[in-house]
Amino acid sequence: MKVIHTEIEGVVVIEPRIFEDARGYFFESFSQKDFDAQVRSVRFVQDNESMSAYGVLRGLHYQKPPFTQSKLVRVIRGRVLDVAVDIRKGSPTFGKHVAVELSGENHRQFFVPRGFAHGFSVLSEEAVFQYKCDNFYAPQSEGAIAWDDPSLGIDWKIPSDKVILSEKDRHHPLLMESDFLFDYHTDYYKD
Repeated sequence: MKVIHTEIEGVVVIEPRIFEDARGYFFESFSQKDFDAQVRSVRFVQDNESMSAYGVLRGLHYQKPPFTQSKLVRVIRGRVLDVAVDIRKGSPTFGKHVAVELSGENHRQFFVPRGFAHGFSVLSEEAVFQYKCDNFYAPQSEGAIAWDDPSLGIDWKIPSDKVILSEKDRHHPLLMESDFLFDYHTDYYKD
């Protein structure tokens, strides 16, 4: 696998080594040994999958301690714009984001560490999205910030009148109005 470092430390794009021939293709989608050696030591405990239509925007979500999560995300079918926002107070990249297109064709994966809000918008007619989490889902620990916070400057690559949101995602606070932010100087990987 090839690890592409982004402008925000810890947020990486992973490109698998793909073997193609007349029959189709094969690639190793995850290797704990390689991930630990090339990205960081993480133990994933839950896999999730969603299917969404064009214009669906999910985010920007995170889980508060002690249920903080890292995610390793990928798209099986279709295309999405996947976004990670640094919400760690004191971080040199606080409020900055990384956006990457993930698709069933490019097979890229995106690692979103603890301390980041995460979201994606669907750019194709539909998309099947999968992700691994290193902590279990805990509804009492949910947190989120507004997907359209102007201070974040995220171009979701879909017209705003075409965005489809859940009722919950319509009412999240702006980053600077959030009642919770991570602390850059706390190591959220310690259990």
